[in-house]
Amino acid sequence: MRVFGLILFLVCTIRVGFGQELNCQVQVIAPTLQSNPMVVEILEQLQTTILEFVNNTQWTSHKYKPEERIDCGILITINSMKGNEEFTGTIQVTSTRPTYNANYASPLLNYRDEAFKFNYQRGAPVIFTPDAHTNNLASVLAYYCYVILALDYDTFSPEGGTEYYNKAKQIVTNAPQGGGWEPGDGRTRYWLVENPTQSLFKGYRKCFYEYHRNGFDLLYSEPEKGIQNILASLKLLNEVQQVNPNSFNMQLFFLAKADEIYSLFKGAEVEDRNKAYNLLVKLDPANLNKYDKMKNGQ
Repeated sequence: MRVFGLILFLVCTIRVGFGQELNCQVQVIAPTLQSNPMVVEILEQLQTTILEFVNNTQWTSHKYKPEERIDCGILITINSMKGNEEFTGTIQVTSTRPTYNANYASPLLNYRDEAFKFNYQRGAPVIFTPDAHTNNLASVLAYYCYVILALDYDTFSPEGGTEYYNKAKQIVTNAPQGGGWEPGDGRTRYWLVENPTQSLFKGYRKCFYEYHRNGFDLLYSEPEKGIQNILASLKLLNEVQQVNPNSFNMQLFFLAKADEIYSLFKGAEVEDRNKAYNLLVKLDPANLNKYDKMKNGQ
């Protein structure tokens, strides 16, 4: 059995200890505006403020050791400013999960939100109020922190992230309509957290757990069993695809996972490559060219 060359050594994360939950790398850029020294100063302060808000806020009732924090990233690209206080741009959010006994971080989220508008006064802290929408910057940041937690907890216990999906949903409920908070075309913050809490998406949630906890976490010690469990977990997505074809959450799953799945199965046995291919061409046709190469072991 040939398993992809990402598997080395790492100790599994356990949810005990002290400290906040997120280890977030934050970057704020404005490629079309950074020739202005004042803009550069504002962006540097904004970046520091966001970094402190995300990493120093205690988002759960659990206690983490510093080395147990969830690795994640926020990239904010400012496209326009008005009066040095009103900003329009995008926010890209990423997160990963460690793999048991392997020096490999499995991607859970890689999403670029195009509907990002907010106000920020230089030097002002970001203050989040769970029961009210005070400003869009705080709400969007808190929302994605809860999404990161929901995805991560779902990989360690069945539907373990429900509490954090519900916290994110409360932020959506409190937010004004528009600006990415509304149901819209199905690809908004509303659906990102609404879908997983519906019964139709139980297979999606179960896949998240089985894929990571009983799949990737076994690849070092029991590679063949890990491969088979990953294949079985992907089959769970069939029912979601049949009921809700091309749903936002399925798109996000493969946006994060397509390269990982390709790397895993291109070196697997022919029978397993074919099984994976037959599943993936139905679940993720957008990456068909990638899976064609995978099937041929390329």
